[in-house]
Amino acid sequence: MNSMAARRRHPATLVVMLLLGLLVTGVIYAAVDSGTSAQAADQKWSETQVEAGKKLFAEGCSSCHGLGGGGSSIAPTLIGSGAAAVDFQVSTGRMPLAAPGSQAPVKGVIYSQAEIDAMAAWVASLAPGPAVPSDAMLDTSKADLAMGGELFRTNCAQCHSFAGKGGALSDGTAAPTLMNATPRQIYTAMVTGPASMPVFSNATLTIEDKQSIIKWIGSLQANDNPGGLSLSRLGPVTEGLFVWIVGLGALIIVAIWIGVKAK
Repeated sequence: MNSMAARRRHPATLVVMLLLGLLVTGVIYAAVDSGTSAQAADQKWSETQVEAGKKLFAEGCSSCHGLGGGGSSIAPTLIGSGAAAVDFQVSTGRMPLAAPGSQAPVKGVIYSQAEIDAMAAWVASLAPGPAVPSDAMLDTSKADLAMGGELFRTNCAQCHSFAGKGGALSDGTAAPTLMNATPRQIYTAMVTGPASMPVFSNATLTIEDKQSIIKWIGSLQANDNPGGLSLSRLGPVTEGLFVWIVGLGALIIVAIWIGVKAK
């Protein structure tokens, strides 16, 4: 009996084990998410910006995302999405959305940058999340262009195509063209993962990797097509089809012209 009593668990053992498990989970999560948390902590917003953003959000976004940004049946929660998500979605005209759909289309921007910053400040105040990149983080002067091309082909080309022109995806969605994307929009897209795009945290792609990708996309945007028509750079299938149709058509026209002249 005494040995059984000695082996009997203390009533508080289960509670201690549960608290220990929560502590370990918290430490692991903090370590994995350290890049995002650090960025969020570095972002400084004034109380004036936060209050102004709260009013703008209530007027233009709360009908879908809720007054507190907690989301609804037709829109996701913005708690923890961070300032970067707001900056990307609103600066590209994807938000506010006129009606729910499979994908938010790119359209004209209706807010000024100051108003976008204010809304980003309010959303960032709800919970830590990816921050808007600083000018130093967007500086590509020392970025590796060749590495950027390799990283782009590995992580981005499957959806955006090798030329960055975009392409069709499943369920009626599409990867947009990158030809008009700014470095800031490219960076915020990588750290927030809009629509079907995955999130590329600093653990997946470092800041230097992101800078290299941005530099590579910039080189695609600046390409002046010295060889002639680019045909959207869709590859040999499109180019072969063009040559087949135009070349064969030209041969038919020449043959008809020779036949008519001979008569």
